[in-house]
Amino acid sequence: MAIDPISLDVTFTAPIGVDVKGELWSCVEIPDSAELFGTRKGVRADVVVDALAMPDVGLLVTGRGGHMLSLSAKVRKQLGKDVGDEVTVRLERRR
Repeated sequence: MAIDPISLDVTFTAPIGVDVKGELWSCVEIPDSAELFGTRKGVRADVVVDALAMPDVGLLVTGRGGHMLSLSAKVRKQLGKDVGDEVTVRLERRR
């Protein structure tokens, strides 16, 4: 069942790098995301990372009840950032 898009206006700064079962993934953890999205399941959203628009991306579950945004090598190169660097993330809309 699809949900209607929900406008969001949430901005935060966080480092690239989420520990997943002992491995550091090139993701950004979204604070308080389960409460924000009202679910602990995967969701889709329009996101802006350091002024780079990323429409309709899938936010992964962390395994700890939250969500994370994966940043591919291509995206990190466009941002000029790597694991350990901080980025500013703006959540604009849940799809």
